[in-house]
Amino acid sequence: MKTPLHYLIAARQSEMAALEQISGASSLVASMSELVHALQKERGLSNMYLFSGGAFARQSLLEHGPHVDAVMGRVCLVLDELGERLPGAHGARLFNAIASALEGFEALPLLRRQRDALQLSAEDCTQALIRMIAACLTVVFEAADSACDPDIAKLLVALFHFMQGKELAGQERATGVAAFTEGIGNTERQRHWLHLIDSQERCFQVFADFASLAGRERWQLQCGACPDMTVIERLRRMGCTAGDGVPLEQGLSASWFEACSSRLDAMHQIEAFLAQELEVQCLRKRELASAALSQQRQLLERQPQTRAEAAEAFLGARQPAATLPAEGAYGLQLEKSIVSLVQEQSMRLQDMQAEIDKARATLQERKTIERAKGVLMNYRQLSEGDAYKLIRQTAMNQNRRMLDVADAILATLELLPASTNSSL
Repeated sequence: MKTPLHYLIAARQSEMAALEQISGASSLVASMSELVHALQKERGLSNMYLFSGGAFARQSLLEHGPHVDAVMGRVCLVLDELGERLPGAHGARLFNAIASALEGFEALPLLRRQRDALQLSAEDCTQALIRMIAACLTVVFEAADSACDPDIAKLLVALFHFMQGKELAGQERATGVAAFTEGIGNTERQRHWLHLIDSQERCFQVFADFASLAGRERWQLQCGACPDMTVIERLRRMGCTAGDGVPLEQGLSASWFEACSSRLDAMHQIEAFLAQELEVQCLRKRELASAALSQQRQLLERQPQTRAEAAEAFLGARQPAATLPAEGAYGLQLEKSIVSLVQEQSMRLQDMQAEIDKARATLQERKTIERAKGVLMNYRQLSEGDAYKLIRQTAMNQNRRMLDVADAILATLELLPASTNSSL
């Protein structure tokens, strides 16, 4: 008959397998971060090219395209290594997100041909690349949601929100390019611009809540030392306050693009640091789990004596688990009972689950509010910024959380006409 120690070992082996899978997913996140940055730059260059009618950025696009393709190739190699073995609902969602991202990869050559031939508007090109990048970010989101370790989950949540904030900064770059290249104030564009600025700050706040001390310090240093923010803030004021139809200086488009691009490059360096930090944490957790598994296997080798000790402990002859050394400290202390090991491992897993649930709650809140925004945009014909402001204002007026308001909006979906809701 198998003993409790056999099942403790099986639990550790299961934990090791989960850590192996999330380690692979973390490698995918790191490569996806590189691809998102490359696509963001292609989107910015495409905007300049299309808004100028092909006069600017053509050579830069020709030079940048092969780099994007090379990074995309590396992502595909990581996907091949990841395989198709991530278990459970989290695995299903992650692989579905990967499938959506790959659809975007396959559509990129056609998008480029239409763009290069000026057969695509700047707005349509921007939206197509936004969707591609969003699909990549969804992969990061699902990887964070599938994390089995609280420390890894926190780093993934922090990285996802930092990447999301950086993407919003990239969209702001595109919005500013459009404004200055067209050379005229537009009230609707200004509302969207302000929404992008506000949304960035919210993402970076969540990042700060979950990031490591080293990650937060790097971000604070970058915020304080970025000389381009002076240019960005000045041009923001000009672009966001010009009255509807008031002329804007078209020559400022290049200055805006250069300052925003420099900021995004600096943010990408932080992104790379966060991805590296994540990979190091994954390796550390695997090493700790492997060491603990080795210790338990050594205990299994002296099974007869240990089983006798376990029986005594179960009948109350041993000290409670709370008085015993922390996990990893027992080494080969043969006097430690299996009952204590069971209690200790159970408490550890409970604590881990509580931390993971906290990280997932943050992700779920974001997903719920995003879905509610989509409903308002569809049924009320609101912009993304106005939809978010409506949810926030309603929450303030009713003294409720934004999540509760978003849940209430989604709860009304079944009462709405199916034809309008079919795209959600």
